[in-house]
Amino acid sequence: MNELFIIWSILVSQILIGLAMGCALFRIARGPRAQDRILGLDALYINAMLLLLTFGIRTANSIYFEAALIIALLGFVSSIAFAKFLMRGEVIE
Repeated sequence: MNELFIIWSILVSQILIGLAMGCALFRIARGPRAQDRILGLDALYINAMLLLLTFGIRTANSIYFEAALIIALLGFVSSIAFAKFLMRGEVIE
């Protein structure tokens, strides 16, 4: 019973994360300003990282955890670069 509950809860969480990714893609496509699109991109990379983590939990494979770590690091750096570009118009001074 306990193992079945965990399997179903991971499956439901993957479906809900997929729906959240769809909402983030909608915000990227329909955002009226660049700030809205960047916020949608941030939400998209966070949801992609969480989806990889749930795949890693489901399959017990460590490669998903490493890929999620790489996505988290690159997503954070890209968010900082986009914010700096929107503030100053250039990334590197």
